[in-house]
Amino acid sequence: MLQINELLELLKQAPDEVFIQPHNVPDPDAIASSFGLQVLLGELGLESVIVYEQDLEKANSLRMLESFDISMRPAGEVETLGAEDWTVLVDVQKENANLTDLVTDEVACIDHHNDNGFDEYRFKDVRPEYGSCSAIIAEYWNEAGLVPPTNVATALLYGIRSDTDGLSRGVHLRDIESYFQLYGHADMSKITELDNNSIHISVLKNYSKAFDTVEVYGQTGFLSLESNDDSLLGSASDILLSVENVDIVIAYAIRDSGLKYSIRSIDRSVSAADLVRHLVKGYGVGGGHDTMAGGFISAEKFPDDRSYGTFSRFRAIEFIEKDITSGRR
Repeated sequence: MLQINELLELLKQAPDEVFIQPHNVPDPDAIASSFGLQVLLGELGLESVIVYEQDLEKANSLRMLESFDISMRPAGEVETLGAEDWTVLVDVQKENANLTDLVTDEVACIDHHNDNGFDEYRFKDVRPEYGSCSAIIAEYWNEAGLVPPTNVATALLYGIRSDTDGLSRGVHLRDIESYFQLYGHADMSKITELDNNSIHISVLKNYSKAFDTVEVYGQTGFLSLESNDDSLLGSASDILLSVENVDIVIAYAIRDSGLKYSIRSIDRSVSAADLVRHLVKGYGVGGGHDTMAGGFISAEKFPDDRSYGTFSRFRAIEFIEKDITSGRR
């Protein structure tokens, strides 16, 4: 049975409402894939509601909701949310650090990150080889034999473009195929508009402070950010990665709750996911892709004998140099 048909038949059995939940602080790929799935299910006769936790922080994420007429509701504002409702997780997996566990029953999961081993779903479609979740949803539209409306096609195209950095990072052939299939149905003027509104003026000072902290050791760049904005941390990582001769980036945000990591790698011999797992080993959680990953260490678990910066630099360089001496690079 085709994946979309299997998912549809499952959700038709829901005892109450069906919700779609992306990861906390949804980025463009999470927003696009949630929206694309919601509209597709609606075309197939099943209504659903997108809910999320925490604010949308990135300027282009907020602009997407307006540009594509996307309705996403904070979970705390949905009075009908209950234990008998079913949820489809999109662009995230249960038990991940970036997902709030709602009262609903998470019966399905659609994601492109590494499989975290949680298997208590009734439907699971995890494809870590894909560069975006939007490409998976685009395939569902093809399976259903339907052409997405212009706003859906444009959102999905933008989701693919965003998570693969313009088809240049962690991209899979299926991302490329979906991108060009969607291209003929998308409004590229809206893509240009989103590209030109990706940074809010209020974050410029945070960027300035962050780049003052940059240190480069060989091909590895380090950056510290004093902000609770996850998307800003990722964007700062991408900018530092564009610096000449920097192939690996360890960016971290210092918060009252602990230390948040954003890792980037364009060195094929150094996996960003393996690097972040080494950084947090014994203290926190982390994961992602070979080119892009994230992690978190709570303040309570962080060792008292080192500063955040010293700890991060030591562990990162330890991991990278071990790869050199072991002949992996």
